Amino acid sequence: MSSTPTRIRWGIIGCGDVTEIKSGPAFSKVPDSSLVAVMRRDGAKAADYARRHGVARWYDDARALVADPEVDAIYVATPPGAHLDGASLAAAAGKPCYVEKPFARSTVECDAIVSAFRTAGVPVFVAYYRRCLPRFTQVKALLADNALGTVTNIRLHFACPAPVIADPASPPWRLDAANAGAGLFLDLGSHALDLFDFLFGPLLNVDGRAANLATPLPIEDAVALTFTTQAGALGAATWNFASAIGTDEVVIEGTAGRLSFSVFGNEPLRLQTRDCEKTFDRPNPPHVQQPLIQTMVDALLGRGECPSTGESARRTSAVMDAVLDDYYGGRTDAFWSRTQTWPGRHV
Repeated sequence: MSSTPTRIRWGIIGCGDVTEIKSGPAFSKVPDSSLVAVMRRDGAKAADYARRHGVARWYDDARALVADPEVDAIYVATPPGAHLDGASLAAAAGKPCYVEKPFARSTVECDAIVSAFRTAGVPVFVAYYRRCLPRFTQVKALLADNALGTVTNIRLHFACPAPVIADPASPPWRLDAANAGAGLFLDLGSHALDLFDFLFGPLLNVDGRAANLATPLPIEDAVALTFTTQAGALGAATWNFASAIGTDEVVIEGTAGRLSFSVFGNEPLRLQTRDCEKTFDRPNPPHVQQPLIQTMVDALLGRGECPSTGESARRTSAVMDAVLDDYYGGRTDAFWSRTQTWPGRHV
């Protein structure tokens, strides 16, 4: 974008489920923003999406959408395995880009995307939208106001039942490393890890392990990691994707109080101190990506900044790669194409 525009016109590559409610409608609800074109390889599905959402144009070719002169910025909403290709098209066209999370299948791919946009001189943003949701900006405000005193410990535990897999030879894309970059850890765990980066700064001293204990796929179904924050607080996080009972809880403890909340829920935050207990009800908006999309539009119009960039998202991918490296026998190559070499697999 050679000069500051007055309105941002968006085009979507990959108008699948995530764009139906979470993101797609928000592009036309944010002031000075509109969704003008969508693309899906299945042209009939692209046309149907355009009709239902009142979008003027649809394509079945990503190159055609990116080349559309009426499209100012690109949203890559495909599975992670196609993020590098879609983002590279936008960078080559000199158009800003918004990439779904996780940023890519690996840090190596993240670096390639960041480099392409740095060369093009246009920004790339990533859909870690919790950085702008009211419940988590409230958490950040409580930390900034010293409501917990000195933070000493952070704990997260997430558990969910194992997904039902009709055909292990043809799993859903979120359970296929070639499309997802790993198992559900990349898809779901990335939200919490990026949130911790937002709340505490880049995580330090990351160490962890992954395992497959209960599911008939080569990918991991359990992950545990430890870290320290910039201020020295100790943190631990575990994910169990094959649990009988679901759990989603973060606990932040400090010298003056304890704060608890979920990553994926919508319930009030709970603050406990020696003297009292408070709750903060900060419900999610109907389109959860809208607050982040607002910051992107503001940044592109020269009137603000977006808190979720390629650089910040790259840090989250680096944390996940550090934890998954041993399981996959390295993550700097096309590891998804050599499943028989993964030291962690047991099937």
